[in-house]
Amino acid sequence: MKANFSILSRAILSVGLAALAVGCSKAPTDAKVTSDIQAKLGADSGLQDKQIAVQSANGTVTLSGTVETEAERDAAAKYAASEPGVRTVINNLQVGTTQANAQPAPQQEPAPSSQAAKPASSKRHHRSERHEQEMAQANPPADQSQYSQPQAPPPAADAQPPAPAAQQPATPPPPPEPAPVTVPSGAVLSVRLIDTIDSATAQDGDTFHATLDAPLAVDGNVVVPAHYEVEGHVVNAQASGKFRGQALLVLQLDQLKVNGRVYNIQTDQFKQETSARGKNTAEKVGAGAVAGAILGGIFGGGKGAAIGSAAGAGAGGGVQAASKKPDIKLTSEKVLTFTLQAPVTLVPTTKPAREGQKLPPPSAQ
Repeated sequence: MKANFSILSRAILSVGLAALAVGCSKAPTDAKVTSDIQAKLGADSGLQDKQIAVQSANGTVTLSGTVETEAERDAAAKYAASEPGVRTVINNLQVGTTQANAQPAPQQEPAPSSQAAKPASSKRHHRSERHEQEMAQANPPADQSQYSQPQAPPPAADAQPPAPAAQQPATPPPPPEPAPVTVPSGAVLSVRLIDTIDSATAQDGDTFHATLDAPLAVDGNVVVPAHYEVEGHVVNAQASGKFRGQALLVLQLDQLKVNGRVYNIQTDQFKQETSARGKNTAEKVGAGAVAGAILGGIFGGGKGAAIGSAAGAGAGGGVQAASKKPDIKLTSEKVLTFTLQAPVTLVPTTKPAREGQKLPPPSAQ
């Protein structure tokens, strides 16, 4: 009796367990799957106002419509995959505004339900759209993580914009060079010597330096201001002799230097000489001899006269040797005048020759 009851109890328990297993293994309907997924999408603050269509057929869910970001597209696919009974999710959601001629996005490979993400917690339903996007950027999908770029931190509320760099004023181009001007032959060059020239020490061919003492002008227009350098040479120099007593000094200008340029010029010659003794010297020597003869005659005549004559001549010559005339000496700051013998073409300038220097006043010559 007890054995029959035990067998009956086991049979009833087996039937109950079978019925329970059949009831638990019953798959949800397509309508329920669609409804549950739409409810999840509507509960998310970032997806509730998006145009997302859900279709379910035999465990395959298809999503279509438009979302604003890639993060919203991935979130919608995770909601669909987390629904019980869903085996495959086809995500046809497009990111951005859909245009009339836009091509449909290619279908993704169906993901098995075993690899679907776990359903989000209840707290996620209350996150703002901004929070959802930040979470998606912090945890990008596996197939896009290698292309993600680091995001710069947002500027502080009290941060001041960088001040614009000060603009440097543009450097103006240099003024054009003036047209060349020809100084005609006959123009006068008044120059002031820098070097001292002495006929006793100067040699033919020696170089001397001077500066323009007055501006050089053409038709009343200054083409070269005063104080620019000129250069010349000694043509002839002779020292004063003991008996002849004539000194000679001849000079000529060769170059004019203006703003680093050298212009060759041809001028007349400046010449200065002292007078020679010549006849005057002979007369003085003769008078000395006559005076000696007279003295010789007074003191004995004959031989005394000859001795007196020779002595008188010697005395006269000694007087002339002692009275040697001085040489010609042109000191520094001496002003000389030359005249151009041939025209010269040069670039005019208004720039002073000695900017910032105090020039000596012209001396009266």
